[in-house]
Amino acid sequence: MSAQNSEHRHVQIDFWDVLRFVIELFAFVSLCVWGFIAWPFPWNIVVGIGAPALAIVLWALFRSPKAVIHVDAFGKAIVEIIVMTAAAFAWWDLGQPIVAVIFAIVALVSGIISGRKELS
Repeated sequence: MSAQNSEHRHVQIDFWDVLRFVIELFAFVSLCVWGFIAWPFPWNIVVGIGAPALAIVLWALFRSPKAVIHVDAFGKAIVEIIVMTAAAFAWWDLGQPIVAVIFAIVALVSGIISGRKELS
């Protein structure tokens, strides 16, 4: 019984983890909305499904807690910057610069705090 318990470690989830998860979901939804709104008919289906799918695959491969490909903190930061910047640019392209700037600032602060927590 103790071997089974030693495999499960206690993970404490705080405010920054929840905020970070919400930011990730918002980024994926932002790319989806951008794809369906900003492109004409045949391409809106492709980009509306493809852009968030590509972002989710990148996140799952490199950035998620159970990532398939393990990279150092720098590699994780690069993937996160790519996804979050794409989402901010999507809002900017949709004519929503205030949403883009607020999202970018919140994602930046969350990323810095999370990165410092990961490295400590």
